[in-house]
Amino acid sequence: MGRDDRRSTRAAAAWVGATLFALVLLILLIFVLENGDSVEVAFFGAHGSIPLGVALLAAAFGILLVAAPGTGRILQLRRRLRGQETAAEPVVRPVRTPGRTDRTTSGNGDGPIS
Repeated sequence: MGRDDRRSTRAAAAWVGATLFALVLLILLIFVLENGDSVEVAFFGAHGSIPLGVALLAAAFGILLVAAPGTGRILQLRRRLRGQETAAEPVVRPVRTPGRTDRTTSGNGDGPIS
């Protein structure tokens, strides 16, 4: 049985996701613990002091809070545009040469030649 014969399952994907999530949490915990110096923060008139690591994570979370919906909307519009392009068939129109008329009309758009 070669490597190409194996198929991933939802359970395997869940384990990989849980492992990556645990690693990210561990890295964030180490970051917060190493940046424990207290900093003064003022926000809309509220003043206080929090650890530097927590302040930096809050700032990063705020950026993600704004970027995620914007990215989602951009992807949604791209998908809609791509769907319209594939659904619409190209319109083929005859090319009209100036000074040349169609054989079945009189040339002035009145209808067939009598």
